Amino acid sequence: MRLSLLFVPLFSLGIVAAAPAYTQSLDDIAGRVMAEVDGVPQALPMLDSHVSVNIEGDMATVEITQRFLNTAKTPVEAEYLFPLNGLAAVYGMEMRVGDEIIQAKIREKVKAEEEFHQAAKEGKAAALLTQHRPNMFTQRIANLMPDQPIEVTLRYVQMVPKIDGQYELVIPLIVGPRYESEPPAPKKEDVSGPKPEPKPENVWTVSDVPAYPPVAGLDLPDTFTAERVSLDLKLVAGVSVSDFGSMTHPLTAQVTADGFDARFADGKVLDNRDLVVHYKLGGDGLEVATLSHTDARGGFVSLMIEPPAIPDEASVTPRELVFVLDTSGSMEGLPMEASKRFMDAALKGLRPDDYFRIIPFAIETQEFAADAVQATPENIRTGLAYVNGLHAGGGTEIDNAIRAAFATEQPPETMRIVVFLSDGYIGDEATVLKTIHQQIGEARIYAFGIGDSVNRYLLDSMAEEGRGYVRYVGVDEDAEDVAETLAADLKSPIMTDLSIDWGGLEVTDVTPSRLPDLFAGNSLRIYARHSGDGEAVVTLKGLVQGREAEMPVRLTLLASEGESALPLIWARNMIADLTRRIAVGERPDEASAEITKLGLEFSLQTQNTSFVAVSEKVVNTSGQAASPTRVAMPMVSGITEAAYPRGFSGSSTPEPQAILGFLVLAAMTFLAMLRRRV
Repeated sequence: MRLSLLFVPLFSLGIVAAAPAYTQSLDDIAGRVMAEVDGVPQALPMLDSHVSVNIEGDMATVEITQRFLNTAKTPVEAEYLFPLNGLAAVYGMEMRVGDEIIQAKIREKVKAEEEFHQAAKEGKAAALLTQHRPNMFTQRIANLMPDQPIEVTLRYVQMVPKIDGQYELVIPLIVGPRYESEPPAPKKEDVSGPKPEPKPENVWTVSDVPAYPPVAGLDLPDTFTAERVSLDLKLVAGVSVSDFGSMTHPLTAQVTADGFDARFADGKVLDNRDLVVHYKLGGDGLEVATLSHTDARGGFVSLMIEPPAIPDEASVTPRELVFVLDTSGSMEGLPMEASKRFMDAALKGLRPDDYFRIIPFAIETQEFAADAVQATPENIRTGLAYVNGLHAGGGTEIDNAIRAAFATEQPPETMRIVVFLSDGYIGDEATVLKTIHQQIGEARIYAFGIGDSVNRYLLDSMAEEGRGYVRYVGVDEDAEDVAETLAADLKSPIMTDLSIDWGGLEVTDVTPSRLPDLFAGNSLRIYARHSGDGEAVVTLKGLVQGREAEMPVRLTLLASEGESALPLIWARNMIADLTRRIAVGERPDEASAEITKLGLEFSLQTQNTSFVAVSEKVVNTSGQAASPTRVAMPMVSGITEAAYPRGFSGSSTPEPQAILGFLVLAAMTFLAMLRRRV
């Protein structure tokens, strides 16, 4: 018997979102991964996705429909690794099998898994959504029968942040690879000596990231064009809308009476990079906006704050710029080139009274100089030559680099700004965030994500913990313009030490619990629960370049009728705060219990709660157990094979056996299927 693996790219015949899942033909879904057994083709599970987005002002409701199809001759249990926005409030899931529609139920994670496995044993179709990180999920489908599609729809809401003067909505489409540090070698037990001490209680162990699926792009030529994601986006606003578009994907947009309708210009796209949509609303005079809602669960309020529009006078304060550069294998190629262009513009833009350090890192951490050097023309030229000589390769030991950034004495009378450039492809985010929490002091962290599908959860959290900001650079953007813009933006915040005097309004559970600094062109959303109704006046306070500033804001709090997304968004932001507490070790047991409570009360997907859907009908009557298999993924745009794990261990060092591992996995799967058929 001869078994081989081949990859067959198919081309889309058009948007299939409107067609029912059970009427789809095989040709409607692109990017099939095929195996061949004795000349007979067999296929791994296929995936087709449709993203529906409705934006009202700065609030987005997103519906993602995933269609799974098994073209093999035996039942399989499919697993699909995919991303969502880190602050998405996932409030609903439903599964469709033939003409049966099942509304998923929120359960504690362990109970949801038990229901899923029981349904699988009984031969029922089932779907289980599991969160591994705030931006990383797996969807498992039990008893995916031959030629019987299963459709799963997820629904979530989120606020759209304002960044550099425009609103920016990110729809992640692919999970990038994650580097996992090698665990320390176990020490040999000394039987004659004292027994090792037990692990301390109340110390959290963060779960491993899920196994990375086969990556079709590693074995396919550059011409692979398996489009499999379609888009339907509507933007409605009560004010004028301008500068609508996307730098990541060509869109076909139509102007409507109150906004825009848009789709992908090519109908479907390959899910190998994140979708970013930007737009502007109304004029430039907005400094605060409020939302409120009251229902049986209580009152909820939101304030959106923008800093005053004043010139940047922070140039009188000398800075120590600590540039921490990711040079691991995942940065090879275009990401490294973009990083170098950024550094060229950033170093040339330093002021004479600034100081700088350069810390490249991969497995090991290096340094341009033992201490910070002044930004003299000679030092800048030497620094540029040092950066131009850097090469990418190896793993991603971010924590060591962060420790190195804070290891030296800060030059007197300076403000330390740690500028971090990376794609964030690691699995142990909690360790990095805890290190920053312990060492940040009065410094700031400005994080710059380099790539088309970076780990936004890590980089967003680094900037939040470092009271700075985060920006993202696509590898095929106009790198020189972007680099110059970002390098010029290495400035001090306009408003610091922000606080709110709530006056007579009784509020609880304010999120974020630590208010960040505000930068020009940005905004901040603050959420809270409140009791009572009527009018209230709250006062926003802060320091604007060292001078006290305040702004009273009048709120009208009325009982609301109908549904509102505000309670869900408040709950999701509270969960984000609690997740940060777990990561940095602040009363993690209490935080985890509260996450579970919020997930169940507001029917939200969390790390402790999962949506599970189980069909009433038994679909697997074949007598054959479903074989586990993973839905293949394309390669992330703009990166090379060096970014991907060795086998599935998580190292970013490229190894020849990585591709072999994918082949063996598929071969074993189909051999098992063949034996069952025989």
